[in-house]
Amino acid sequence: MDEVEIPTPSDDEVLVRVRARSVNAGDWHLMRGTPFLVRLVYGGYRNPKFPVLGVDIAGHVDAVGKNVAGLKPGDEVVADLSENGFGAFAEYVCVPETIIVTKPAGVSFEAAAAAPTAGVAALQALRDSGQLQAGERVLINGASGGVGTFAVQIAKFLGATVTAVCSTGKMEIVRSIGADHVIDYTQEDFTESANQYDLILDAAGSHSMREYARVLHPTGRYVFVGGPTRRFVTALLAGPVLSVLGRKRFQTFMLKPDRDDLAFVIELLDAGDVEPVIDRRFGLPEVPEAIRYLEAGRATGKVVVT
Repeated sequence: MDEVEIPTPSDDEVLVRVRARSVNAGDWHLMRGTPFLVRLVYGGYRNPKFPVLGVDIAGHVDAVGKNVAGLKPGDEVVADLSENGFGAFAEYVCVPETIIVTKPAGVSFEAAAAAPTAGVAALQALRDSGQLQAGERVLINGASGGVGTFAVQIAKFLGATVTAVCSTGKMEIVRSIGADHVIDYTQEDFTESANQYDLILDAAGSHSMREYARVLHPTGRYVFVGGPTRRFVTALLAGPVLSVLGRKRFQTFMLKPDRDDLAFVIELLDAGDVEPVIDRRFGLPEVPEAIRYLEAGRATGKVVVT
């Protein structure tokens, strides 16, 4: 923890007093500089590129730049800072007006802060990469994590039949957010099942590409969202080859921060169609503990810092 000057917004920025922010896997990858590719692309080769980490924020506008017309002090807002210098793990941050979404009064700061990365990733992975259609069968591997809990609910909203894969202790939570079928991976290997799926959303990376292919419909799609680095590399390199060799499609998902998509997810929260699962809440001085907790893989849903 350090005391720093409150930043001053530029002409096209607003100063946000952050009321809540959530922790993502990207935060500890940037903090540790692992895998090494993170250093080259995002984090800085020898030293951290961004002095304050964190990307998901919800708070209220404290001051506005002279060119800002659509916001005023006191407005409650949500934003993803991943392409705008990070900085969520602070009390104040300057944010371009162009990436901000207004927070509805009926959505809490904590719920809103859980949505920018995990919620938008789930939406884009299902709708865009996975091309999910109403009536299709989707399997979500890693359904109890941050992206997974959003994906279960968004897939149901899109009209799919959802099979969720998680551990024993998290089955009831996953059922409570709408999963039609829940598989305990400690008791059953879904890749050995006779069931087939139109879409597999993989947020765990627990099986090989060949194993996933066994339970894909002949024209099914597989989307890798998260998991061990070696699984990511395999999906990135082997996916296009497997897609060319057959009718099944294998993709590696990369989040594209999008204001309209964030606004859509926030609308789902406001309507009650999606409710973020928040595992634990930490105070701002406890950010190191919050990151360690997420990195250990114990979290169900999101970890929020207030």
